[in-house]
Amino acid sequence: MPTFKAVGTANSSGNTAPTTDVQLPEGRPTSANEGGTMHNLIIEGGHRLTGRVRVSGSKYAALATLPAALLADSPCLIENVPDIADVRAYLDILRGLGVDIDQPEPGVVRVDPRGLSTSTVPYELARAMRASYYLLPVLIARAGEAEVSFPGGDDIGPRPIDLHLKGFKQMGMEISVEHGSIHGRADPGGLRGASIYLDVVSVGATINLMLAAVAAGGMTAIINCDRGPYVVNVADFLNSMGARIQGAGTDTIRVTGVGPRGKLSGCRHALIPDQSETATFMVMAAATHGDVHIDGVIPGHVEAMTLKLREAGATVEETGDSLRVRSPGRLKGIQVKTQPYPGFFTDFQPPLTSLLTTAEGTSVIVETVWPGRLKYLDELRAMGAHAQVTNQAAILKGVAGLGGARVTAGDLRAGAALVVAGLMAEGRTEVRGIDHTDRGYEGLDDKLHGLGALVERVEAPAGTGPGAGAGDDSSEDGQG
Repeated sequence: MPTFKAVGTANSSGNTAPTTDVQLPEGRPTSANEGGTMHNLIIEGGHRLTGRVRVSGSKYAALATLPAALLADSPCLIENVPDIADVRAYLDILRGLGVDIDQPEPGVVRVDPRGLSTSTVPYELARAMRASYYLLPVLIARAGEAEVSFPGGDDIGPRPIDLHLKGFKQMGMEISVEHGSIHGRADPGGLRGASIYLDVVSVGATINLMLAAVAAGGMTAIINCDRGPYVVNVADFLNSMGARIQGAGTDTIRVTGVGPRGKLSGCRHALIPDQSETATFMVMAAATHGDVHIDGVIPGHVEAMTLKLREAGATVEETGDSLRVRSPGRLKGIQVKTQPYPGFFTDFQPPLTSLLTTAEGTSVIVETVWPGRLKYLDELRAMGAHAQVTNQAAILKGVAGLGGARVTAGDLRAGAALVVAGLMAEGRTEVRGIDHTDRGYEGLDDKLHGLGALVERVEAPAGTGPGAGAGDDSSEDGQG
């Protein structure tokens, strides 16, 4: 494993503490509000979506693959990388660590880790990027110690990283938490393999422990892990680098680590399509009684959405890497319960809930993953939806139609739900804080234009829109 001397200052005990004086590169603003200017999306509803749209690469796979590339001793070429705010933020974090980043063409990122010069993740960016926690085991593998600020995330309920830290400690990592940062350290022999049981199925913990296990010595078993396609995609990337991971896609992953003296090499890897974007366009097609071909997808990754849309009365056809979604008339109410993959993914829930507000009869939505994810229903009520929330369940009584209104997107998936509602509604809808969707959807405005939607992004008037703390999804599980 390539190493470098951690940059830092001596503390009172004589140990080296990573420095926080890191010069960040200048460039395009990468936060959800693009440097402080918020935007709203104006939608003229009532227009059918028709035509073809191509899905971008997976956000969740990108946010794990980029830090994983630092484990290699030579450059990695990552393809099908989505141009979204969260990826731009992560690339700036890597640049701040001394990593050479090149983007030779759209959707392609070359990561050269040989210039890595510090094991401290800059607070200014890490605080808003939940996936920054993937850097902790990677930097410890490279430098023996690391400091990462507590990750940010959408206001959709508590998402502690206790599972991650518990597993790291079982592998021999010394962890302390001070002043909003996590300090991790491994002894000179590096991390060691362990059998780790996850009390809760978690995408983030599964990937993070897999990253740690790759660099550890001996065998690691991760039991009750997430089985999602993004986990498999990251495991495939690591295996292409020379790792030995078995069982990705099942509930038990076994990793034979290379140890501190082992070697992982750079490779070329393509990210899978984004399943959440795929599911969102499926819903948009059905919600507008449209006829849309969604290209560049893996149909099996969105099977839960396919089955639920068919149950509601929509038509979904699969042809190779393309889906065609049609809905000629009013759909009927259904019941939905979010669950870990291959169940109904929590990110699919908000867009589908918007569609079901006008479905005939009663629909029941049970959110089992993130208890705060139903907050956006207040905005749907402003558009005429009839929704009652009890604990983690929403009961929807279908109305004849929604009306345009001024609503606010508090997080990424809520923003997607409100765009769906605006496309369905009669009249004009203004979605404030639409920038949150930029964190997970590449070129959403342009893709909607291409399907015949009437949408326009406008700069929000000063002092309006959600505040800086309104949300930041790197939930990645949403991830925990």
